Amino acid sequence: MSSFPDVARAQFPALKTGFVFADSAGGSQCAQLVADRIYDYLLNTNAQLGADYATSAESTRRVAAGAVAAAELFNAASPDEIVFGASSTLNVENLARALEGDILADEEIVVTSEHEANVGPWKKLAARRGLSIKHWRPRATDPYNPYSLALDIEDLLPLISAKTRIVAFTACSNILGSIVPVKAVIAAARLRAAQLGVRKIEFSVDCVAYAPHRQVDVQDWDVDYAVFSFYKVFGPHVSALYARDVALRTSVAPLTHHFLRVDTIGYKLQPGGPGYELVHGAAGVNVYLKSLTPTGTLDATFAAAAEHEQTLSERLLGFLRGHAPRVLVAGDAHAGPSRAPTISFIVKGTRSRDVVRVFDETGTIGIRYGHFYAYSLVDELDPKVDIDDGVVRISLVHYNSIEEVDRIIDVLKGVLA
Repeated sequence: MSSFPDVARAQFPALKTGFVFADSAGGSQCAQLVADRIYDYLLNTNAQLGADYATSAESTRRVAAGAVAAAELFNAASPDEIVFGASSTLNVENLARALEGDILADEEIVVTSEHEANVGPWKKLAARRGLSIKHWRPRATDPYNPYSLALDIEDLLPLISAKTRIVAFTACSNILGSIVPVKAVIAAARLRAAQLGVRKIEFSVDCVAYAPHRQVDVQDWDVDYAVFSFYKVFGPHVSALYARDVALRTSVAPLTHHFLRVDTIGYKLQPGGPGYELVHGAAGVNVYLKSLTPTGTLDATFAAAAEHEQTLSERLLGFLRGHAPRVLVAGDAHAGPSRAPTISFIVKGTRSRDVVRVFDETGTIGIRYGHFYAYSLVDELDPKVDIDDGVVRISLVHYNSIEEVDRIIDVLKGVLA
C-alpha cells in the first residue's frame, strides 16, 4: 500500500523531474486534476456566464461550483459568503475599501507585523481616514534565541480599547511557521471588547500560510473575514475571501456596478468577474485533497498531512538546532502541532543570499531568501538583519518526502562546513 506522501506525489507531474520544490510558502505545485479542469473549461465551456444557451449555462454551473468548493475549505455557512480575486492582497484591499464607510473617525485598527496582504490595506485605510494603528508584535520564547518569536494573546489584549474596530492578524506566519490559536485569540479579544463597550469589532484573518497545512474553520473560529490563496493550496493563481453573512449585510459597501443586486452576497466585494477557468479549476483542490486518504474527507487528509509534515519539520529543525548558535531558527526550533513546515533561519557570518546560491548552483533544489512580504517582521528582528538579505526560508508541504529533506540537509552540511 502506498504511503500518504507517495499518493500525493503521484498527482504532481512536476515532482517526477526529481527537482526538490522547497519554496512552497511562495506557491505550491498544481495538482494534475486541477490543471485538467482549467484546460477542459477553456476548450469546452469558455462562455460568458448568465445566458440561457447550453454552454453558458454549463459555464455558470461550473463557476458556481467553485464557490461551493471554496466554502467547504473555509467551512463557511454558504457559498454566498465567498469572494474570488486575483490575489489575497487584492481581496483584502477591496475589503478595506468596502469597510471604509462603516468605520468612525476616532476608531482604531490592530495589525501585526506579518505579511503585508493583511497589514498594508489596513494601514492605508487608517492613513486615508486618520485612524490610529496599533501593533501586536511577537515576543521571543527562547532566551538563547532572539529570533524565536511568536504572537502571544496577552500582548494583544492591552491593545483592545473602547475604540477598536478591526483586528487583523495571521493564522500562520509565513516566516516563523507558527500556527496561531485563532479561535482563542478571537474569543479573548471579543470578551475584552464587550467589557469595554466597543461599538463594533470585526476580525480579518490571513490564512494564506495556514490553509496548505491545517483545516480552516471560520464558523468555529467566529471570524468575520478570512482569506487564502489557492495557488498555495495545490491549485491555480486565484484567491478566495470569506465574508460572514452578517458583515456582508451590515458592514461592507458594494464595490460593484450600481445596478447589480448583490447587497447581501459576497459578489458585492468582487468589482469584476474572476478568471472563470481558475475558479472551476480551484474546485479540483477539494477533489485532490479528499483523494489522499481512504475515508475521503478533508479532516482525514489534513490530519495525515500534519503528521507527515511534523516528521519533515523535525528532521530539518533537528539538523539546524545542532548548529546553534551559529544557526538561529526564526520561530520555534522544534516541530509540533503548532508549527508549520515553513522554516526560516539565519546563519551568523553568512549572507542569506549566499546560502541560497549554493542551492541554486545544484540545479536540483529550490529555496529562497528575503523578507517574503513580511517586511516589518524581518525589519524589526533584533539583532538586526539586512532587510534586502532577510532570512533563508525552506518551506515544505505534504508532498515533500524525507528523502528530499535529507538532500536539503546534505547541501546545508556543505554550507556550514
